[in-house]
Amino acid sequence: MSFPDFSASDAQIQWQRFCDLLWYHDDLGLWLDVSRMHLNASELEALQPAMDRAFTAMHELEAGAIANPDEERQVGHYWLRNPQLAPSDDLRTHIASEVDDIEAFGRGVVHGEIKAPSGVPFTDVLWIGIGGSGLGPALMIRALQNNNQGLPFHFLDNVDPNGMSNVLGGLAGRFKTTLVVTVSKSGGTPEPHIGMEQARLKLEAAGGEWAGQAVAITMLNSRLDQQAQQEAWLKRFDMFDWVGGRTSITSAVGLLPGALIGCDIRDFLAGAAQMDEATRVADSRRNPAALMAASWYVAGEGKGRRDMVVLPYRDRLEVFSRYLQQLVMESLGKRLDRDGNVVHQGIAVYGNKGSTDQHAYVQQLRDGVDNFFATFIEELEDSEDIPVIKNERPGDFLDGFLQGTRSALTEGGRQNMTITMRCFDERRLGALVALFERAVGLYGELVNVNAYHQPGVEAGKKAAAAILDLQQRVEEVLQDGVPRTVSEIRQVLDDGSDESIFWIMRHLTGNKRQYNAQGDWSSPAGMRFSKG
Repeated sequence: MSFPDFSASDAQIQWQRFCDLLWYHDDLGLWLDVSRMHLNASELEALQPAMDRAFTAMHELEAGAIANPDEERQVGHYWLRNPQLAPSDDLRTHIASEVDDIEAFGRGVVHGEIKAPSGVPFTDVLWIGIGGSGLGPALMIRALQNNNQGLPFHFLDNVDPNGMSNVLGGLAGRFKTTLVVTVSKSGGTPEPHIGMEQARLKLEAAGGEWAGQAVAITMLNSRLDQQAQQEAWLKRFDMFDWVGGRTSITSAVGLLPGALIGCDIRDFLAGAAQMDEATRVADSRRNPAALMAASWYVAGEGKGRRDMVVLPYRDRLEVFSRYLQQLVMESLGKRLDRDGNVVHQGIAVYGNKGSTDQHAYVQQLRDGVDNFFATFIEELEDSEDIPVIKNERPGDFLDGFLQGTRSALTEGGRQNMTITMRCFDERRLGALVALFERAVGLYGELVNVNAYHQPGVEAGKKAAAAILDLQQRVEEVLQDGVPRTVSEIRQVLDDGSDESIFWIMRHLTGNKRQYNAQGDWSSPAGMRFSKG
């Protein structure tokens, strides 16, 4: 396990660490370099017992253990790219047949064999999903869609009415040939439901036929699934109870977008499966996910005290930092560990793309607060249709900027790692996603948190539902037209708080809904609100 300790200035030590710690997968053409992290042999050795337990836990997870005890759920996203791992014949058959179905449907739409009810080929896809149901598809489209390949995508991934207006307005004149995909695992999440209702209203007003243009991705027998069955929607695809939204990209959630842009979804799955195999090795030095998880742990002192800055030096991976925000932060950001101790764990993630970052926040990374580690991602192969002009090659400049930034950060003692791909395609994207999924799983074991539930998200949903209920009752109180202060409204309701009621009234009066405000907005307590 011996290799030299990190040095910010000794080039020979840096080279020796690079050679000793470099991980490479020949078939994928993928390197991982953690030599510029402050992971030393002593720390790796000290972590070994915990890492051995993490390897065992991951093996049990893949074998079908209840890895998410808080929700009494198995965690099976690794089965999606290798159905033979699934714990039953029925599951294995179901997963494999689902991929066949997605591939055939995507091919039929792209080739114009599956048509809109008007009898002409589909021209667009409107994708409705929140969280992982929107981020995974967005990553697939941004990373893999080539010019004039497949159908153009439009996303409703929020309940911002202005954003909805912009997206739906952009489809004017093409609603009758737009395929609408609604993704909701439970079928009851408010955001996709609201987006679906708005899209349906627009589509039907334009003369479209909803049932012949609508696709559902949801769990069997969910509310959305039942609606799709009753109304005879064009297609339904399954979401599995044992797949979380942030790890759903190798399910129909990510595969259907891939199929609808004509990419090779089987190559995507194969890349993920190859990386899964590589990250099962129970040897930290030969397991890239273990090297990453150990580096994260040492960098943040096991407490997440450093942020992860993701710097992909390719435009196709611009969305990747946003994708990793959910994967990492929702998985690891926990108040309690598995033993019920208050730990406030997590790793904050942010990022942009190189060399955009040279002109953005690299200044702070080099000279500002030392509270992060950087993750560079690069592809060696440059597009051949970009010519050399005056002996200048854009790819050379991009590589120079990456190496220069890496060196500048290292000289300042700033920790960084690099993932290098010989080329980038479906298989490498699958491998990249799987690498981070496994690293997150191992790190979760190292810090003893349940990486597969999201109580904070659920708490936010409950709080939002309570506000919406309060708003409905506030509006009922104001039906009589009597002007009231927020305190008076609260006293009538005997519920809520002055501040929450003020926020509600500020929103209501900001729209044309017949609510009036009297008084000085800078003195909220003295204002009076009424309807009429």
